[in-house]
Amino acid sequence: MHAGHGQVIELSSEGGNTQARIACPANLIPAPGQYLLAGSASPLDPLPVPLFSTESTPFGFTAAPPVPSAWMPGTNLSLRGPLGRGFTLPHTARKVALIPFDDDASRLRGLMVPSLNQGAAVVLLGDSDMGNLPDAVEVQPFTALEEVLAWAEYAAFDVLRESLPGLSKRLGGSNWAAAGKEAQVLVQTPIPCGGIGECAVCAVTFKSGWKLACKEGPVFDWEEVFA
Repeated sequence: MHAGHGQVIELSSEGGNTQARIACPANLIPAPGQYLLAGSASPLDPLPVPLFSTESTPFGFTAAPPVPSAWMPGTNLSLRGPLGRGFTLPHTARKVALIPFDDDASRLRGLMVPSLNQGAAVVLLGDSDMGNLPDAVEVQPFTALEEVLAWAEYAAFDVLRESLPGLSKRLGGSNWAAAGKEAQVLVQTPIPCGGIGECAVCAVTFKSGWKLACKEGPVFDWEEVFA
């Protein structure tokens, strides 16, 4: 983990939300699924917010929406991270499925280029406008979930904490581990302390117990979530 400074370089709209291009040192750029805590001096932004990367840039990264409304180009940021556990894309995976269960693919976009660079075919599920995507990424409607899961060798999910029961029900007890496949789940939950306070605001409850998303996640293996 590192601490340093960054700056908002540009704001743009993605899927009706505002994302930000952040300039920062390379050692602060979060890997897919990891996050930074970012704070500004604005009184309208009193608490640091978690930032997830949609893609790396030559001098920083693009932060997934939403970002604080008080931020403007030129806003200086105090940054801490990268924090948490991110995605682990298997080097052997040649069929990759990206599944934003709540229809926001921004936190999964960081897996697209690494997957394509290792020669994998990539399918993204979603029913809304996904914005500008690499030409090689295939988009399928969410009704194709079962077909895409049968095809994929690795699947990355993004789901709100309160939507986990709905995802489990939709998957119908699928056992990826028994099928020799790999899957991971990014659980969206408030992570205000970044693992320092252990306040348990971010706690995710599984059948086997509960874990803190701020440092034991926010990405969890399939077996942790659905075992």
